[in-house]
Amino acid sequence: MDLVMKDNPSRNRISVGRSFYSPNYRAGDDLHHGLAAYRGFQQSLRPTSQGLTLCLDYSVLAFRKPLPVLEFLKEHVQGFNGVNDVTKLRQKVIGALKGLKVRVTHRVTKQKYTVSGLTTKNARGISFTFDDPDGINPPTEINLVGYFMDKWGKNIVNKDIPCLDLSKNNRPNYVPMEFCVLVEGQRYPKEQLDRDAGVFLKNLSLAPSHERKDTIYEMVHANDGPCGDVMKNFEIGVDKNMTRVAGRVIGAPDLKLGSPSVVKVDKDKCQWNLVGKSLVEGKSIERWALIDFTYGDRFPLRVDPFINNLRSRCRNLGMSMDEPLWYHSADMREFSSISRIEGLLSGVVKEAMRIKSGKLQLIVCVMTRKDPGYKYLKFVSETKIGVITQCCLSMPSNKGQDQYFANLCIKINAKLGGSNVELSGRLPHFEGKEHVMFIGADVNHPGSKDSSCPSIAAVVGTVNWPAANRYAARVCPQDNRKEKILNYGAMCSDLVNTYARINRVRPSKIVVFRDGVSEGQFDMVLNEELIDLRRAIYNGDYKPTITLVVAIKRHQTRLFLQNARDGGASGNVPPGTVVDTTIVHPFEFDFYLCSHYGGLGTSKPTHYYVLWDENYFTSDSLQKLIHHMCFTFARCTKPVSLVPPVYYADLVAYRGRLFQEVAMELQSRESSSSSSSSAAAAAAAAASFDQSFYTLHPELQNIMFFV
Repeated sequence: MDLVMKDNPSRNRISVGRSFYSPNYRAGDDLHHGLAAYRGFQQSLRPTSQGLTLCLDYSVLAFRKPLPVLEFLKEHVQGFNGVNDVTKLRQKVIGALKGLKVRVTHRVTKQKYTVSGLTTKNARGISFTFDDPDGINPPTEINLVGYFMDKWGKNIVNKDIPCLDLSKNNRPNYVPMEFCVLVEGQRYPKEQLDRDAGVFLKNLSLAPSHERKDTIYEMVHANDGPCGDVMKNFEIGVDKNMTRVAGRVIGAPDLKLGSPSVVKVDKDKCQWNLVGKSLVEGKSIERWALIDFTYGDRFPLRVDPFINNLRSRCRNLGMSMDEPLWYHSADMREFSSISRIEGLLSGVVKEAMRIKSGKLQLIVCVMTRKDPGYKYLKFVSETKIGVITQCCLSMPSNKGQDQYFANLCIKINAKLGGSNVELSGRLPHFEGKEHVMFIGADVNHPGSKDSSCPSIAAVVGTVNWPAANRYAARVCPQDNRKEKILNYGAMCSDLVNTYARINRVRPSKIVVFRDGVSEGQFDMVLNEELIDLRRAIYNGDYKPTITLVVAIKRHQTRLFLQNARDGGASGNVPPGTVVDTTIVHPFEFDFYLCSHYGGLGTSKPTHYYVLWDENYFTSDSLQKLIHHMCFTFARCTKPVSLVPPVYYADLVAYRGRLFQEVAMELQSRESSSSSSSSAAAAAAAAASFDQSFYTLHPELQNIMFFV
């Protein structure tokens, strides 16, 4: 059935997995640099309570334009102005083309090949032994220029540049660039887009609710859509109207701050502000330092106003903050190497301790711009020195806006172990005296073409009750693209023991939220990870009840209001909207919850699946629990779209990816001096599996350094 539904779009559109894109891009969607944004849709078939359902959603993706190779290089490679630059920019050219598919134009049949590199010699200097296919004449030595003229009647114009190496299975195949064109439908990683292209692509994908709805209708009815003629041949009928479902809206909880003690949440945008209010538990900051990386910049940090604004906002929020023990002026060149960053941070810590005894609590780092060296700063501070760092940019800092400094303060407070906001009442479903622990788990995978670097597993767990808003984290490398968390039981056991050490009692109930798995991996989570967890934490009479919930964000289901007036200015479903009938699984425990306010684009609900439940949740109680937990996220004053344990696990896994990049760089520098580049890269990848690179400093293991 799925194949039948995909037949029509796959014949008429560019196919990428479950997605189909128009073969042509719109004039206004050119991303420049040889790239363009292509519009299309994602589709899948799902069993639901109403029967088999077609899920289709609008999608935008960046592709390389199907240009002649030399034209593509002119657009894509910086500094490439013509054929004379091929040799000068050889490594950049190889980087831009290696692994791409091209079709050749000198033959009648437009065969496709994969680029493996460039030839070492120019076209004029390439020769090879030609075997007579009829076996009449003996093998002869022939040059490439003569071969193309004799065999194909093609004169090679650019004889003094390398050819594309299209060899396969040890069979040499060299073709001049002028006879090669990029094959259509070759996607470009969004992570590698420049800032302007990335913002443009994101804005294209953030179609307002009413526009997205209209676009989906157009695609379902289109001649190259999923409902083509093949469907009729199989006598399959599709209702092209969207499914009508009944939804409920879960009310926002009352929140507790320091003063006033109870805060009502704005009903429309489901948010609250901190003007005239204080945090539940503001930390005292007696020992901190400021590193100003803006020296020599056109717009340097205004140091005294910055310190005054930060201290004043902390004070208003119920945090006390002394003058910095140490101020250090530097420039952004310090981010050029890990050794410079480590020397700088170590020196600042030493100077601060000389002035006042006791460990430095915080280093505030003001930067002129985002920099790749950010990962050095976090790696050194969180694995070697053990001091919390808070980074910010000089331009917004100099503006002195109250909201900006409030955001800085709540992040700092959470990192130092404070509590920003709590529910005024107990979490739903858990009204008794038993301690409850929430665990979140996620795996961060390397890029699709990276087959050697580790995946990064992260597990977080709450360490306080009943507020349940402070977390400890553990991070671990594992096999490349392995979704099963290999050390899952050990990491969870460590977190349970940490909870017991802090609270002097072990949790009697545990709720686990797992992110990053597809429905096809549910059996693995249930029959391998859950068993691993139980084996690790069960001990004698200690057998806590466990509930296991999977949170899925990557799906094609969108919720649209039947009456747009019910959604406010954005036109999206209101925060707290839950759907647990009609479009859910016929017999499993799942639901869609949109817990956040969608101010941009179309709100995307999270799909929650309950795989195991020993805590006897009803649908209502679990939905209410998750929605209320979304209000306790530490670094903003509104509910988030994903239950916080999963959100935090995602942040920790990303931090582990930064650590892995540092590990690769450190090892590659050691290996490059004594081995080839390929051997050095392999050694660096192998070294990045070493757990020591990911072990957090003991001072930071049980606080929220990652928010």
